[in-house]
Amino acid sequence: MTEQIATKPRPQLTGNAGLNYAAWQLSRRGWHVMPTVRNARGSDLIAINDDETVTLGIQSKALSKRSAVPLGLNLDNLRSDLWVITIRAITDSPTCYVLRLDEVRALAGQDKNGGAYWLEPKHYDKDEFRDAWHRLTPPASAGVAG
Repeated sequence: MTEQIATKPRPQLTGNAGLNYAAWQLSRRGWHVMPTVRNARGSDLIAINDDETVTLGIQSKALSKRSAVPLGLNLDNLRSDLWVITIRAITDSPTCYVLRLDEVRALAGQDKNGGAYWLEPKHYDKDEFRDAWHRLTPPASAGVAG
């Protein structure tokens, strides 16, 4: 019998698990979901309602544990209408937090040296965001499919 060595999950697998879990949750709620090209700028998922009148860009951030979400060097570069942060993405019981873009920007903090922005767990890990799939209503800026 060989001994299994516990290894840290690869970030790509964690990201894939979180992305697919978010897509599954959206599909269960009547949204048609399509992943975008991986590693491209912008949304990771596009969700379209059943009558094709609402299209939402969704950023998926998946983490292996409850930790800060990296947001980059400029909050103006964040584009997606909605953000789904999945913690414990590769476990049997992931948890998702659903936030709007304006909330992500408002709750973001910056490194003390003025560098990167982060979304700390204490800012996203709140009851109002936890598994709050009902928040998937189009913001005022959401595009309408024609």
